[in-house]
Amino acid sequence: MKILTWNCNGALRRKFEHLLDYDADINVVQECENPAETTHKAYNQFAQNYLWIGDSKNKGIGVFAKDYIKLERLNWSNNFKDHQVKHFLPCSINGEFDLLAVWNHSNKSPTFGYIGQLWKYLQINKSHLNECLIIGDFNSNKIWDKWDRWWNHSNVVEELKEIGIESLYHKSFKEEQGHETQPTFYLQRNLQKSYHIDYIFGSQEFVKNIKTIEIGPVSYWLKISDHLPIICEF
Repeated sequence: MKILTWNCNGALRRKFEHLLDYDADINVVQECENPAETTHKAYNQFAQNYLWIGDSKNKGIGVFAKDYIKLERLNWSNNFKDHQVKHFLPCSINGEFDLLAVWNHSNKSPTFGYIGQLWKYLQINKSHLNECLIIGDFNSNKIWDKWDRWWNHSNVVEELKEIGIESLYHKSFKEEQGHETQPTFYLQRNLQKSYHIDYIFGSQEFVKNIKTIEIGPVSYWLKISDHLPIICEF
């Protein structure tokens, strides 16, 4: 099985064809429009088998799968005390494993933006995370840790490791968090402002069965988005 994640930077209807050469079984795409509210025929054909959530029809997160894959949305909670976190899309894949699609959002939170949203989500849904993949745009890296917060990037990585879930990129390339040699994001598409903020985390069954993992070439993808896709094959 081949799985891809990519923040398309909007207008996926004009960009999805760039994904087709990878022939992924599952594409997890952030900042894409709702296929149910577009009249773009080719995009609708691409999105024959999908799940999607978002705040507006123009920007959300989608899971797009080949026809033979059964996608089932899971009813995990977004409510942390009096705060609703976003954007998280949990789904079952063929009833065999769970996939949590992530697009970490600031969510207008002065303290729990981005990685704080995922930290909160883990506190209420950690019991669901058994055989699973957590995949998407985390908008986060260890280099932005703040010493006086317990929901830093490093804390989230450690909490996941405690339940057997690890970053497949870091495992495969034997790199430490915060010391990545391959960026996934270029702020304002500037080659001098590169960061690693997109991830595929997996439980131990996935860690053991990684066949390949790669990041799309910057020379190609930076013309299309400010993010590069990550492709993992098991």
